[in-house]
Amino acid sequence: MSDRQALVLGASRGLGLVLAGELVRRGWRVIATTRQEGGELQAKADVSQGRLEVERVEMTSDGQLAALRERLDGRRLDLLFVNAAIDRGNLPIDEVPAEMFTEVMLTNALGPLRALEALRGLVAAGGTVAVMSSEQGSISRNTEPGFELYKASKAALNQLMRSYATRYAGDGQTKLLIDPGHNRTRLGGFDAPLAPEESVPAVVDVLEARAGAAGLRFLDRHGEVVPW
Repeated sequence: MSDRQALVLGASRGLGLVLAGELVRRGWRVIATTRQEGGELQAKADVSQGRLEVERVEMTSDGQLAALRERLDGRRLDLLFVNAAIDRGNLPIDEVPAEMFTEVMLTNALGPLRALEALRGLVAAGGTVAVMSSEQGSISRNTEPGFELYKASKAALNQLMRSYATRYAGDGQTKLLIDPGHNRTRLGGFDAPLAPEESVPAVVDVLEARAGAAGLRFLDRHGEVVPW
């Protein structure tokens, strides 16, 4: 089990940072990405005895993703996890500038799927590809007002992941969209009910429990199905 290897994209802070650390704590070897050098992720890597490696990459850059794929050539991943999201406030959709719409959709929906496409060849047969989603992306649960752009971006992410799963239905890989709950992060706000240190171990429990179960699931941190 100590040979399990994961690549976590978007691990400089918040949920991604805690996820990388939790995987290391459980004996995984982890490659984690950040857009900037240094910081808490690098500090964790420095004391990890080689179990945590840091790569610098901008996930919205096709060129940087291709370069990362080349640097990791020959590595085989048991888990590829993409964690990326931004929020630009609670404007009603008729007040959202086109540039803001494009930025949020690019980062929250298109970027993660482009990353999966670029790096999926590193994932071992029977491995897992997973993306951090949100209950906010559930259309059937969208019954309260607010955060229209963010909700739309996560719904788009979920739909694109379904298309991805359909395209690669025969590859035998586990495919997951994960709702980690409402966490106290820069994105979730510091009055949120959950700390990442509470929710992420449950998320990893789900990742480990679902390993080897081919097909796509949209699950919360308890392993329960989130309705589309």
